[in-house]
Amino acid sequence: MRRTAILLLPVLLAAACSGAPDEGAQGDPFVSDPLVAAALHDPLMSDPDLSARNEANAVLGFAADTALPLLPATPEAAQAAREAGRLDLLSEGAIPSLPSPVAAPFALPAPGGRAQDGLAAIGASRACNAGLEEGFGWAAKLPQVAAIMPQGMVVQAGGSDAAGCGLRVIRYHTAAPGEDVLQYHYVRAGRAGLEPQRHSGEGESITASGPSGEALLVTLRKAANGLTAVDLYYRAS
Repeated sequence: MRRTAILLLPVLLAAACSGAPDEGAQGDPFVSDPLVAAALHDPLMSDPDLSARNEANAVLGFAADTALPLLPATPEAAQAAREAGRLDLLSEGAIPSLPSPVAAPFALPAPGGRAQDGLAAIGASRACNAGLEEGFGWAAKLPQVAAIMPQGMVVQAGGSDAAGCGLRVIRYHTAAPGEDVLQYHYVRAGRAGLEPQRHSGEGESITASGPSGEALLVTLRKAANGLTAVDLYYRAS
């Protein structure tokens, strides 16, 4: 009897290591769900420039270029996002028209570029930039001047509330067309008492500033998944 058990042991071990899942098992999540694989394999982000690539959060949202978008890039989704943005603005009054582009008052960073370049463009100091913290919670603590469009999906967020260093960096995707995104941020900035302007170039953008030093920069680009990718930089007064 003991000899029989010993002879069966290699057979049982081979079956256990064959990779075939037991009946009813879930299987390997790295095989069944590429988003889980990306989330578990990607290193934790600690880069102070808040790089657009953040697959460690793939199961919470989606990476900028590789993960499947949770927002559909369809005409129906674009119209729904556009209407949601307009209704949000109409709840506070008539919507001003979006003006024609003018020359930017400073060198604009490339859309999708380093966050520190965008922050530097709105006058944030290096010392303030060094104190930035990354986390989706910062997207929930936005003043109305820096609010993202309704139905927008935050890809990355960072900020600081240190004395003299009130900063926000928000990267989000929306199905809304670029023109509607520009108008949304243009109107929000104007209603907050800033002087917004529209610019064109490598990508369209909105800049706005106030007499107390408050500043906003919004840049747009087309994401690989067909959505509108928005980078928003804000500095409190």
